[in-house]
Amino acid sequence: MLTQEHEALKESVREFAREVVAPVIGKFYEEHSFPYDIVRQMGRMGLFGLPFPEERGGMGGDYFALCLALEELARVDSSVAITLEAAISLGAMPIYRFGTEEQKAQWLPRLISGEALAAFGLTEPGFGSDAGGTQTRAVLDGDEWVINGAKAFITNSGTDITALVTVTAVTGTNPDGSKELSTIIVPSGTPGFTVQPGYSKVGWCASDTHELTFSDCRVPAANLLGQRGRGFAQFLRILDEGRIAIAALAVGLAQGCVDESVKYAKERHAFGKPIAGFQAIQFKIADMEMRAHTARLAYYDAAARMLAGDDFKRQAAIAKLHASEVAVTNAREATQIHGGYGFMNEFPVARFWRDSKILEIGEGTSEVQRMIIARDLGL
Repeated sequence: MLTQEHEALKESVREFAREVVAPVIGKFYEEHSFPYDIVRQMGRMGLFGLPFPEERGGMGGDYFALCLALEELARVDSSVAITLEAAISLGAMPIYRFGTEEQKAQWLPRLISGEALAAFGLTEPGFGSDAGGTQTRAVLDGDEWVINGAKAFITNSGTDITALVTVTAVTGTNPDGSKELSTIIVPSGTPGFTVQPGYSKVGWCASDTHELTFSDCRVPAANLLGQRGRGFAQFLRILDEGRIAIAALAVGLAQGCVDESVKYAKERHAFGKPIAGFQAIQFKIADMEMRAHTARLAYYDAAARMLAGDDFKRQAAIAKLHASEVAVTNAREATQIHGGYGFMNEFPVARFWRDSKILEIGEGTSEVQRMIIARDLGL
């Protein structure tokens, strides 16, 4: 059972998604433009501060509250949901978890209020799942880091309100000969830091995604985030948490497919009656609801373990793997129920179909999740 606070949050975000996001997001999606006004309104609602304590300017909630908000947003649109997820989980959370007091004071107030966005630069053009293959390098020159390299597919990295990108970079060699990885804050507008043109994407078309390049980009040595050489451990923690959030987003998309299919099946007539009266359609929708429900239970479990301070790596991987595959399946089935209309972008399920596939790729592919689960089982 959810607490009264969590139920109230779900209801308020659901209302916002239906009344504010749903009527306009299709236009942003088709234009591949970023919905700044929607983001500002989410900031005023306090959504960017959900999991942060009040003394930092947050709402005093928890990570589960963020997940509930992501699910409700994604029931209507995933571009808006991933903007919030990446802004918190990949943008503000690394600074909150690993930053110095000076870094927190400098960056967190604007990030938690939604006035500014931050991004996390991990993936590179030649290295995704193999994060150990990172090629971006940072060399300490006096009291400055000199960064050279490139990052790919970075969410929230090129908006007008993007304040910084935290990048992983090779900063030396460990005693065992492996790469020493560290994370470094690079403010937007830093000379040598270039945001490349936005991608032409299949889905998430109203979210912001860019390749980033660094050419003799200099930032203060004090911009090191956390301990030098702990970058690998830091981003693994961030990704474990983020997988629960992505699972929640995927559940929202899967539930949105149910919502739209129930609505359409009652309105669409064939052979003299609503198609909701045909058992084939009823069973499709029943299976969609079953999948969304079980995927929700999986991310609830992972979030509960995380908040209890228990190990949650395996459960986060299970939740992300299951929910993302459920989202893809439900999107396919919802499109089939809608027939030709499901192939038209004016119908939400067409957006859901295009948005679903990336959920099996981003923040750890399905193959990586299976690796994590298998290794945790001792295989």
